[in-house]
Amino acid sequence: MSEVRVTSVAEDLSMQQVVAPQQVVTPQVVIAPKKEDTKETKSLKSNYGFFGPATLAYAALYAFCMFQNGSGITFPFFMVASLVFLCFTLSKLEITLKKGSIFYMISMMLLAVSTFCTDDWRIINLNKTGIFLLMMSLLLNQFYNTTQWKLGKYVGAICEMLIMVWGELGRPFTDGKAHYQEKGKANKKLWYGILGVVIAVPLLLIVAALLSAADAVFRQMTDNLIDLIKPGNIRNIVFRIACIFFASYGLTAFLCKRTIKEDVKDNKRGEPILAITITGLLTLIYLLFSGIQIFGLFLGKMQLPEGYTYAMYAREGFFQLLAVSILNLIIVLVCMSYFKESKILKAMLTLMSLCTFVMIASSCMRMIIYIRYYYMTFLRIFVLWSLVVLLLLFVGVVISIFKEKFPLFRYSVVVITVLYLALSFSHPDYIIAAVNVANAPISEAEERTIVEEQSYSEDFFSGPFFLGEYYTDYSYLSTLSADAAPVLLSYMDKLGYDMNVMKDADVLTSEIYQNAEADARGWKRSCFGYHYLDNVRVRLDKFSWRTFNISRYMMLRNIENRMEG
Repeated sequence: MSEVRVTSVAEDLSMQQVVAPQQVVTPQVVIAPKKEDTKETKSLKSNYGFFGPATLAYAALYAFCMFQNGSGITFPFFMVASLVFLCFTLSKLEITLKKGSIFYMISMMLLAVSTFCTDDWRIINLNKTGIFLLMMSLLLNQFYNTTQWKLGKYVGAICEMLIMVWGELGRPFTDGKAHYQEKGKANKKLWYGILGVVIAVPLLLIVAALLSAADAVFRQMTDNLIDLIKPGNIRNIVFRIACIFFASYGLTAFLCKRTIKEDVKDNKRGEPILAITITGLLTLIYLLFSGIQIFGLFLGKMQLPEGYTYAMYAREGFFQLLAVSILNLIIVLVCMSYFKESKILKAMLTLMSLCTFVMIASSCMRMIIYIRYYYMTFLRIFVLWSLVVLLLLFVGVVISIFKEKFPLFRYSVVVITVLYLALSFSHPDYIIAAVNVANAPISEAEERTIVEEQSYSEDFFSGPFFLGEYYTDYSYLSTLSADAAPVLLSYMDKLGYDMNVMKDADVLTSEIYQNAEADARGWKRSCFGYHYLDNVRVRLDKFSWRTFNISRYMMLRNIENRMEG
């Protein structure tokens, strides 16, 4: 008997749908809901009447203060304006100024003052780099909860800001359009203000020209300002204003969106045996090296390679040791951040850090000995400073190995900032000139006396502090900044330099310089000062009330006091 299969109507219909060859299934498009603006973004848009003009005024102030003037008196004033503008911005966005932000603000102001007080381009560039990094950290601290952030998170967030701000460069246009459309019409007062500026600028130029012709003192004050009114300079100024305007508004717009994730993921997933193996092998080498440093360099109880004296042995290797110390810092931080907790790993990292202390001490001692023979340069001072910074950073690292919640990043920021402020205000070029000139002879007779009496031992534990020959690197002295002027000008007085050479248009083509160069014996000593004056001449010639700088002003006064008439 055959089986009878009974199917329902629904089953028949479903089977027909499956086998239908011409059936077309229309895909469903799911539209993601638009992400709602943050409270800060809404406030930024609604207060465009403040943010737009205020940001434009800030950009114009930047152009006025910084155009062809990277270290004048206007720099600290611009820094004050930047912080005031930031405070007003936070107030409009209803963001309270946090306590930790005060440190960043004070540090930036001190760096701005240091820039105004020095003529050393290296310190000036480092100051500006420091101000930029502190400002980025300050902004992150204000818009995000950064209490648990570490170095990697900060670096990633700063890079994200610098990249994503490009996507916000059109925000001044879109926010402005939305703002005025919401009002129904543009603010007539704003347009009247812009029209007033357009009309006032040519009138201002005409009046300034007439008043300059009428009064010599006023003419001297406005000459530099009138010189700026050239097509090339105007294009440069307009470009600067546009860059700062769009960058400042775009950065504010990006921060208001709060797209950077605040949470810090626990990346400690690595197997500790891997880190223990690596650090253990490295530590074995470091222990051997540290023992050699302690017994050989510090105690002097080791037999040296053939042909080496203790002075020769000590005067090499400091750059290599500095590099290894920095590498160790990176290794320890990586192990602490990416490997699971382990008592053995902590012991290895602690031992590696202790060995690094020995390396830092060895590098520092070698550099000091090198200075005793070859005197001072900016690089040698900077290496010593870097070693002190590394030493204190490793102190924080050792603490954080055993105390996980230790704020290592904030500790590092404070250490680096405070120590750099000390370096910045110390005027390294002045120290270099003072030390080197104190060991430089004044006459050939004095040179012969030094050579005859110089019988220092090669053992660096005996003799006076400086053990090398008398200082004769006059070409290096001629490259120093105006910070070294108090020392170099006094030395030049003893050598018989004629400061009236500054009256000539070109120092190196003057008759005074040609006569000094003709002196075959000791011409470096009798000519380096003219090269020094020629190097700083360009900056002194551009000296004005806008570019006023303490270091250059003091040098200019010292030169004028030495000139006849």
